[in-house]
Amino acid sequence: MNDVPVLRVAGLVKGFPGVLAVRGASLDVRAGEIHALVGENGAGKSTLLKVVTGAHRPDGGSVELDGMALPLGDPARVRQAGVAAIYQEFSLAPSLTVRENLFLGRERRRFGLINVRDERRRAGEALSRLGADVDLETSVAALSVSQQQMVEIARALLCEARLIVLDEPTAALAPREALRLLGLLADLKQRGLGILFVSHRLDEVLRACDRVTVMRDGMTLGTWPLAELDRERLIERMVGRSIGEEYPAREVVGGPTAGGPMAGGATVSCATAGGSAAPRASGSASAARGAGRRPLLLEVRDLRSGRVQGVSFAVSAGEILGIAGLAGAGRTELARLVFGADRLDSGMILLDGREVRIGSPREAIGLGICLLTEDRKAQGLCLGLSARDNFALPNLDRWTRGGWIDGVREGAAFQRQVGNLGIRLSGPGQPARDLSGGNQQKLLVARWLERDARVLLFDEPTRGIDVAARHEMYLLLRRLAARGKAVVMISSDLPEVLGMSDRIVVLREGRVGGEVRDATRATPEDVMALAAG
Repeated sequence: MNDVPVLRVAGLVKGFPGVLAVRGASLDVRAGEIHALVGENGAGKSTLLKVVTGAHRPDGGSVELDGMALPLGDPARVRQAGVAAIYQEFSLAPSLTVRENLFLGRERRRFGLINVRDERRRAGEALSRLGADVDLETSVAALSVSQQQMVEIARALLCEARLIVLDEPTAALAPREALRLLGLLADLKQRGLGILFVSHRLDEVLRACDRVTVMRDGMTLGTWPLAELDRERLIERMVGRSIGEEYPAREVVGGPTAGGPMAGGATVSCATAGGSAAPRASGSASAARGAGRRPLLLEVRDLRSGRVQGVSFAVSAGEILGIAGLAGAGRTELARLVFGADRLDSGMILLDGREVRIGSPREAIGLGICLLTEDRKAQGLCLGLSARDNFALPNLDRWTRGGWIDGVREGAAFQRQVGNLGIRLSGPGQPARDLSGGNQQKLLVARWLERDARVLLFDEPTRGIDVAARHEMYLLLRRLAARGKAVVMISSDLPEVLGMSDRIVVLREGRVGGEVRDATRATPEDVMALAAG
């Protein structure tokens, strides 16, 4: 790393109707540096990035690349100037091939025709530099998330970018893929590129980045070498206070999985030879009933459909059951089957010991089962609707009489949950798309809390939200369990799974690879051993 600034932002100001999102922000990114930009949701990070990449025109301040002013407000010209952006939601065209995506908008031509041979050569060289084994003529839709990310980075290299901006680049990656990406960024740093790295995963920031700029309330508080900070000090700069223990203490409420191994069992157990966990789940159920302190709420037996091939588990009232596993293990697919979003080929779902048939999410909601999806923007929210309308959608039956909606009761319920969860918004009519990631997540939780659901399925509940919002989510999960709810938490963040779960079921290739019966005594290595076989 040297002291030459690739990017210099000075006195940046950007406002929207009713809110000043960025007010006087400044930072610089040097050549050969990975520079972290951190802050709570709503601190102004995303707005700053969109100004730098040309998506927004600022109201004041300056942005320079290699000492030259960037043509702000024009994404195409900013990209041509040498700024490449890789967002959490990829900007690839799914129906086009890898090669076509790499050269989209700047095709290599000869005699007026696309020079496919030259594009293949240059694309192959770029992907080879990244160590990515991808068929150039396959469609992007057929690629995994990590492969799509490699294509995005290869496109930045082909553009000969001087600055690469990454917004939550590891949010959708498994731990192994995230480590590979961080190694790749280290290689790009050695080639003299400037890298602006935005992430809520502070362990990655501390491990991979050289300096960090902290934003709060639209302003940059300062820039520090990460060698001078530890996790606790970084959090204090972000939120203005210490949040104490990251994972709230467990409340032992009794039963076989509250605070120790189940009777007669080891802390960590592997699946049977055939990969089925039906005997174990059945045993867990009988143990729960026998204890008499934690009534069993949800039990699934030998669920099969698509990627899920014979999964069984049980969860009791007052318990947080973690679901872990590598990417592609079937975690999300399992939640969708229980919620009725996907069709079940075979197996049984039981509530309070009685079999139920769930053919749709509507039926699941009616039975008291709710799902917080992993992709809140594509599957959870109607981004163009207001916050209040999004809250009301699954709850309209509660306020409808004779075909008319009681707007007074609906509004009162909305305000009550906004207060309970501390949702920050300009008003009930604010579009959901304009809320920060943490507040979007809280909005989804709010509508399920209004239904007083008994079984809550949380799929990646803290993906893309800041450390303070994470802590609030953890406190909420604890409160729900303390109120006797059955909570199933799916997460690719192993410290999170271990810190929050009473018991962990680990999936491997669509089956149960094993069970951690006491998460307080287990390590990430224990979980990975079960996940990888």
